[in-house]
Amino acid sequence: MTTAQLIAQIHSKKSFLCIGLDVDLNKIPKHLLDTEDPIFEFNKAIIDATHDLAVSYKPNTAFYEAYGLTGWQSLEKTIRYLNANYPEIFTIADAKRGDIGNTSTMYAKAFLDDLQFDSVTVAPYMGKDSVEPFLQFEDKHAIMLALTSNEGAFDFQTLNTDGKELYRQVLETSVTWKNSERLMYVVGATKAEYFTEVRKIVPDSFLLVPGVGAQGGSLSEVCKYGMNDNVGLLINSSRAIIYASPERDFAEKAREEASKIQQEMSVILSDR
Repeated sequence: MTTAQLIAQIHSKKSFLCIGLDVDLNKIPKHLLDTEDPIFEFNKAIIDATHDLAVSYKPNTAFYEAYGLTGWQSLEKTIRYLNANYPEIFTIADAKRGDIGNTSTMYAKAFLDDLQFDSVTVAPYMGKDSVEPFLQFEDKHAIMLALTSNEGAFDFQTLNTDGKELYRQVLETSVTWKNSERLMYVVGATKAEYFTEVRKIVPDSFLLVPGVGAQGGSLSEVCKYGMNDNVGLLINSSRAIIYASPERDFAEKAREEASKIQQEMSVILSDR
């Protein structure tokens, strides 16, 4: 998917919502456990109920890898289902990969070529040769961790080194890499005060923003400081949507929660 197609979908749906498919078998409705593939059946129901309200889905691969081969097969079935039935959706493999060049090349092939995700999250700690392999795929994207929403983000990301915070150095360096126009960045909603500085460095890039809602981030604050002329934001919500109900009405309740966020986004977009 090209960036232009993503932007068109945002305006068409009046939404920049990304739904995280972080499936825990201990939290899904019990009746699904009797099906052949509970994880896929859960995902399929959530997707069918919310696809017109969301522009992106983001399976966190840890929630699939934890179940071994069957979990990975559920992930495969989920992305195949999305690509076959809702090709307008922007798909994110939340894998947070990053290793030496040869290994990153194989990770990139696995997610962007074999599984046909539109993007994959990557960690930049090992530098450009760990990220550039993900940027070799035309109309695909790498979403690089920049300033995350977790408590431990302050351990390193905001440290001042030579007069500049580390996350700013990471951003400034990344834009010099080959095919950097295919980079997007993770910036946590709980760090809303940093969005202005982030936008000075990457004014045109899309930002994947976790942390709105349950983690305390404010959608209005994120949009105030992080939105650009092309919107440039994907706001992720996972648990608040997919676990809105533990009963047979889980998909219906997920839609209700997704609709609340989409309506708020629609107002924000109409006021621009």
